[in-house]
Amino acid sequence: MRPTERLDFTDPLMLAFTAQVLAVQGQEVALDASAFYPQSGGQNADTGLLRWTGGEARVTDVRVVKGEGVVWHTLDPDGALPTPGTPVHGEIDAGRRWRHMQRHTAEHLLAQAFQRVNPAFEVAAVSMGSAECHLDLKGDPADTHVQAAEALLREALGRTELTLETPIVPDHELHRYPLRREAKVGGQVRLVIFRDASGEPFDVSACGGTHVPRAAQCGPVVVLRTERQKAGLTRVVFMAGEEAAAHLSGLHRRMRALAQDFSVPVERLPERVQATVEDLSAAQAEAERLRTRLAAALVQAQADSGPCLTLTLDPEDTSLLTPALRQVPAGRVLIACTPDGGCGIASAHPAVPAGEVLREVLAVTGGRGGGKPDLAQGRTEQPGLFTRAAVEAVQARLSAPRGPAA
Repeated sequence: MRPTERLDFTDPLMLAFTAQVLAVQGQEVALDASAFYPQSGGQNADTGLLRWTGGEARVTDVRVVKGEGVVWHTLDPDGALPTPGTPVHGEIDAGRRWRHMQRHTAEHLLAQAFQRVNPAFEVAAVSMGSAECHLDLKGDPADTHVQAAEALLREALGRTELTLETPIVPDHELHRYPLRREAKVGGQVRLVIFRDASGEPFDVSACGGTHVPRAAQCGPVVVLRTERQKAGLTRVVFMAGEEAAAHLSGLHRRMRALAQDFSVPVERLPERVQATVEDLSAAQAEAERLRTRLAAALVQAQADSGPCLTLTLDPEDTSLLTPALRQVPAGRVLIACTPDGGCGIASAHPAVPAGEVLREVLAVTGGRGGGKPDLAQGRTEQPGLFTRAAVEAVQARLSAPRGPAA
């Protein structure tokens, strides 16, 4: 079977074309020519519609057979398929294609910007499968490098008219072009070049993807965050074009609404949030001090109960469980429980290992938990039974005869 003529190579703005069916297999058809981009190189496939006399079908996926150059189009399973030799009319989903072009163009130019900041920032992998795209870079770029790359790219998009060229050249002539990274294919190689008005190339890459005709059309390009990856790579997550503009617009609307709630202008929102965080931290610290004092008072109220103290907390006081267990008096054992099944044992008595006793009691009352000899916590399925069983277990250890000192 002869290769499919790649119309998307020559004209990324082509959204309609005519062709002929070469072959059919399953739900796929191969065409003699196609403007549908097949998934490759981190860019998703186009979708759209195929029409022919007497029928039509949605194109849901597109793939190319490497080495053969045949492009296969997966059609919606509902309805009949065209037979070999049938003339068809193809229509590309324009919005999807445009988003992919913006993402892919931004990937090229952002990668170039990082390499200009530091040649060590080489691209190891890319993905443009969703609105949040990413570059995986070598060289461990820091936040300052990210900011520098963003600034460089903003200047290039805003002050320089970079236009697209897509020549196809034999591999033996690639040395004439300043490729950002070595081409992974041989033979006739398609280059994607963004060149300024003076003829100086900003970026040159071997690539079969679709890109916007003018680089400025992929803006804005915004880095959202960086993430450390295995193998020493840094993932740079970014958005581009209309998707980035919509994201920034939505983000500003939310910030404006939040600023109104805080009764400050948007530009003062960070300092107001910081002040609120500090106030909250202080309030939490004060609440912790009060919980500790209240827990100590509750335990102290049981001080005359002998060596084994018990505490059943009210439903609104369940947060006092851990603070109370930390207040066990010297030489005593404290058993505490909450109505919702929180439970714990604290021991300041050498004959009662808290963790061991808790596990023994939970085997009877159901639940899970554990801890150390001085403090253990868990959850029980029978809060009412837990305290009685724990008291019996503790008293058994306290009354057991102790061996002679060594």
